[in-house]
Amino acid sequence: MDNQSNYMSITLDGYVEDNNYRYVYFVILFTVYILIICSNSTIVVLICIHKNLHEPMYIFIAALLFNSVVFSTTIYPKLLNDVLSEKQVISYSACLLQFFMFYSLGSAEFVLLAVMAYDRYVSICKPLQYSTIMRKTRVSILLILTWFVSACHIAVPAILSAESKLCNFTMKGIFCNNAIYELLCVHSKVITIYGVVALIDLAILPLLFIMYTYAKILVIAYQSSREVRKKAAETCLPHLIVLVSFSCLSIYDISIARVESNLSKTARLLMTLQVILYHPLFNPLIYGLKMKEISKHLKRLFCPTKII
Repeated sequence: MDNQSNYMSITLDGYVEDNNYRYVYFVILFTVYILIICSNSTIVVLICIHKNLHEPMYIFIAALLFNSVVFSTTIYPKLLNDVLSEKQVISYSACLLQFFMFYSLGSAEFVLLAVMAYDRYVSICKPLQYSTIMRKTRVSILLILTWFVSACHIAVPAILSAESKLCNFTMKGIFCNNAIYELLCVHSKVITIYGVVALIDLAILPLLFIMYTYAKILVIAYQSSREVRKKAAETCLPHLIVLVSFSCLSIYDISIARVESNLSKTARLLMTLQVILYHPLFNPLIYGLKMKEISKHLKRLFCPTKII
């Protein structure tokens, strides 16, 4: 690709023009972003400072919430700037970087959920071997591989897109996702094939693995005592809620960018905002309310007078 293309401006054409409410939208999005940062960071800090939360299950939750913070920071600062701008533009190099961060962190979320499912499987189905299998070294390796493998997969289409020639400089969207492929002069078969490979490796296989582990957990829990069933419900239900919501939003993001749609600009904008809003905003609520030990520390933090 011509090096000058890196500095060419890409127009983000996904915004609905309504200058009368520009500052209202800014305040709403800014409030959402602050809530995402504060809520996720609070639980991450609680897990870090309390020794009784230094277990693999909570460490993986902290990693998931930290991932949400970085994911949101990839999108919201530029989004807030664009809401107040007369024209929403981004350089192609910055667009590719945002594309890379968006999908590598999003993919890491799927892999993290698979790792968390494995942790729950070992805890419930092999309780006597849990401390041996889920050592700190193994936990650290799993976390490093999660982000490394995801980044390597997404780096390939990002690099291939950087080397491709641009014929279009207007993108349907409010940030750089799969819609960047609409900018290319030629739809690369290599990028398409590799995209399918990445989808299988980073989404479908983790999803199948999660379904397998939870099926095994369900069988063991059904055959075990009431206490085991209660433990399985308390620790697995939040993961399943997060998995279902994230999967639905991911399906929308992948399909809307790849398939021509008759959705209006307003409908497309609202659906896209849900992709970057619900998951990072509600994750800390789900884990904070459903995970008993985290909930206890949150109550001590925000309602100290009620704790005896």
